[in-house]
Amino acid sequence: MRRQRTMRLRHRNLPLLLLQARERVISHFRPILNANGITEQQWRIVRALLEVPALEPREICEVCRISSPSLAGVLARMQQLGLVECRRVEHDQRRVRVALTPRARALAARMAPQIEATYRRIEAVLGPELSLRIEETLDQLLATLEPLPPSRDDMEQPDAHGVRRSSARRRRDDEDSRALAR
Repeated sequence: MRRQRTMRLRHRNLPLLLLQARERVISHFRPILNANGITEQQWRIVRALLEVPALEPREICEVCRISSPSLAGVLARMQQLGLVECRRVEHDQRRVRVALTPRARALAARMAPQIEATYRRIEAVLGPELSLRIEETLDQLLATLEPLPPSRDDMEQPDAHGVRRSSARRRRDDEDSRALAR
């Protein structure tokens, strides 16, 4: 019987470590989100829109790391719940800006004390120095490590009908579909 040699990689699996760290942190916030009837993706959007008055869907995708097809459904549910409103851009009726409703702002205000208490508990476990170092390190990573452009395989993926479309074309088609659905 021939022994298989295992490949040894010199570096630890950084993407997996970051995913595990994210899961560990979000597990402390998930009970608050569940108790308030809001999903993690919806909360990411609320948090982003608390910082700026309104964003276009493509900007929400970038800021909140939500795919365009997923975002369409999340925003539709948030509209049904009365958490966001979508308004056409005055100078370009094809574009939409998404903003929080007073109901979403009230929800965020109700959740804020619990969210802040959770951050304080995490900081108490990690210590203020480590907490600050983690934030600074992640900020530095994001500022320094540029994303690679998508590969050709990423850019042309078959759709549900087997037709290969570029990501830009898929985005336009997705936006057109959302506009028609309204």
